[in-house]
Amino acid sequence: MNKKKIFNDPVYGFVTIPTELLFDLIEHSYFQRLRRIQQLGLTMFVYPGALHTRFHHALGAMHLMTLALRTLKDKGVKISAKEGEAAMAAILLHDIGHGPLSHALERSIFHDVHHEQVSLHLMHKLNAQFGGALTLAIEVFQGTYHRPFFHQLVSSQLDMDRLDYLNRDSFYTGVQEGRPGADRLIKMLTVVDERLVLEEKAVYSIENFLVSRRLMYWQVYLHKTVTSAEQMVIRIMQRARDLVRAGVDVPASPNLHFFLSRNVTQQEFEADDQILRRFTRLDDTDVWGAVKLWADHPDKVLNYLAQSMLDRHLFKIQLQAEPFEEEFKLGIVELIAEHFQLAPADAAQLMLVGRISNNAYDADGQDTIDVLTKRGRVVNVAEASDLPNIKALGQRVEKHYICFPKEILQ
Repeated sequence: MNKKKIFNDPVYGFVTIPTELLFDLIEHSYFQRLRRIQQLGLTMFVYPGALHTRFHHALGAMHLMTLALRTLKDKGVKISAKEGEAAMAAILLHDIGHGPLSHALERSIFHDVHHEQVSLHLMHKLNAQFGGALTLAIEVFQGTYHRPFFHQLVSSQLDMDRLDYLNRDSFYTGVQEGRPGADRLIKMLTVVDERLVLEEKAVYSIENFLVSRRLMYWQVYLHKTVTSAEQMVIRIMQRARDLVRAGVDVPASPNLHFFLSRNVTQQEFEADDQILRRFTRLDDTDVWGAVKLWADHPDKVLNYLAQSMLDRHLFKIQLQAEPFEEEFKLGIVELIAEHFQLAPADAAQLMLVGRISNNAYDADGQDTIDVLTKRGRVVNVAEASDLPNIKALGQRVEKHYICFPKEILQ
């Protein structure tokens, strides 16, 4: 069978699957599940075109990795066929541990288990199935391989993951200002002392990339309406979970019901293959199927939240720089209780509070974006003399939000 297939990507055009191992990984059920998990979760409620999946993104990131490796080889960096394949496998599988609706439900389904840990566990399982063929890829993914630039290509402040999701998400949302100039950035990559750097002439491209990232976070990923929708679906899962654990009948697919009924820890997840099997059968359809059922549930809070999601009747959201005062929150709960004829404890379930924050670049962290100057020095891009914007982009912006039903103000 010919495994060097070509697929047509809407963002990059024709893309080749470079090796048989990568083809077999793509064919595996763990990876195919990503077709059923949307990359941007509930962003479609604001940007109707944002319907692409984690499957699209993983293939796109793999393609950018092939371009980056080719660029580095052309500049004299020694990269063996095994190392190249390992880097491509690591980026291909970096999101394999995502649950339904991507980030939105990460903490509602598991107890203190993050998708990166799940991805690593699934990679170990695949490594066993593929006779150790992923050992090097796992080292690259974890950052334990002795040539750290491979890990930087997979996970850093300027990696193939970020370049693809900014490219892809700006394409599907139509937010053209979010395009990061990936082609030029990749062409400017090089390696010094086994660490990834960019040539000095890339500094303006780096600035463009960071501005694009900041814009995409506030205009797309942390858009206030998207935040409202995501918090609503999180509260739906929390309410369903509380009801299930209180002995109330809450219909759901067997696998979703399993996770609603108990706290699964990382240790349990890694120790029990049945839990792993249940997880790898979960996707967005489980969540939306459940929400459709719950719109007719006798519990008034679950019923209202589920029906509101189906009808895109989203909560009003207010943002401000400071936390909301307790008196204000109590007033909102009283209005909800009065309008919906609910007990105060149930009314509080229809008020959502929290905070969102972002900084486009962490200039003081260990994982900086470094530039090779024409004099041969490697410096943090934030130190480049004529780029004050990059220092400004490193400042964290934080906003507090409160969400509640619009009806209470009418």
